[in-house]
Amino acid sequence: MKPTKTYRPQTLAVRGGQTRTSEGEHSEAIFATSSFVFDNAAHAQRLFSNQQDGNIYSRFTNPTVKTFEQRLALMEGGESCVATASGMSAMLCLCMSLLQAGDHVVASRSIFGASYTLLNQLLAKFGIQTTFVDLTNNQAWSDAVKKNTKLFFLETPSNPMMEVADIAGISSIAHNSGFDIKVVVDNCFCTPVLQRPLEHGADIVMHSATKFIDGQGRCVGGAVVADRQTTEAMVSFMRTAGPTMSPFNAWVFAKSLETLDLRVNKASDNALWLAEELQTVAQVNNVFYPGLSAHPQHALCLRQQSKAGAVVSFEVQGGQVGAWALIDSVELISRTSNLGDTRTTITHPYTTTHARWSDQEKALVGITPSLIRIAVGLEDPQDIVEDLNF
Repeated sequence: MKPTKTYRPQTLAVRGGQTRTSEGEHSEAIFATSSFVFDNAAHAQRLFSNQQDGNIYSRFTNPTVKTFEQRLALMEGGESCVATASGMSAMLCLCMSLLQAGDHVVASRSIFGASYTLLNQLLAKFGIQTTFVDLTNNQAWSDAVKKNTKLFFLETPSNPMMEVADIAGISSIAHNSGFDIKVVVDNCFCTPVLQRPLEHGADIVMHSATKFIDGQGRCVGGAVVADRQTTEAMVSFMRTAGPTMSPFNAWVFAKSLETLDLRVNKASDNALWLAEELQTVAQVNNVFYPGLSAHPQHALCLRQQSKAGAVVSFEVQGGQVGAWALIDSVELISRTSNLGDTRTTITHPYTTTHARWSDQEKALVGITPSLIRIAVGLEDPQDIVEDLNF
């Protein structure tokens, strides 16, 4: 569908991006093909030389993938989108497209473990430096800027401490710095249902589609929503390097977007209920959830998110022994590090998602051996609470 008027996000989630074929299909088609046939040699030449738009090879052009890309871009309010094989490949593709040796990145310390490793270790091997700062300290972002700074990278809420960044404030710092700095926001925890970073001044939105966008733990994928110049640079990289989303996964993600609003809102309601219940448990020392009035960025969360999200972290008594004992005791909740599923999941960040970090690095962002992260699903919240055998 190519809208002739402005539709609301819930409508775009169901209708956006689809182009029907001559078969007149109602549901989106899966173009399970590696390559495409050309009308003649001249047609092929025009496509390969970028003189004409069209499908060439599914490593970088596929109609099913395009449907997902267009739908997500519409939902985020962005100009264009590139879908990739995973959330981490989305980040890699973006960095390899926009950065080169000698460039500098400012990033939050409070990011996903693999994101930190990509910036701190892999990109560093190629002469790209990263300064890590406190997510919630706007002055720290400003102080870290150098003349060669090209990107600000953050996720909000953060994983797993559920800190909330001031997207508008951080974006203002970047754009008023006197340098050409793009602000990248990982919107995985909120999705466009709860938060649209571009509306708050960010330049680029990144997703692990594996999480809430899929929502049922089936497929791995990633996406970046940005201006067309940025996405064209990413497609050029992907055409050569090949971190491509498969047509089948793209079809699953496009169909999953149709129910994203329902799932994310319900899971967020359940998470708030769980967080409030956890505050009453004697064995729980701290609850980290921005929907609670005691959260330090509660007011900011209310300004830039419609709800606080579906992830709750908390510390229990007894350190790692106590945390593992609780995790081992559950019968309903799934012990897995994935999140965004219809089924509630539980994990121990210290020894799973952030296991590759040093003890000092974990301590800097507050990840302790007693910390547990729960990604709340769509079960009855009372059953979730009762499954936690305190």
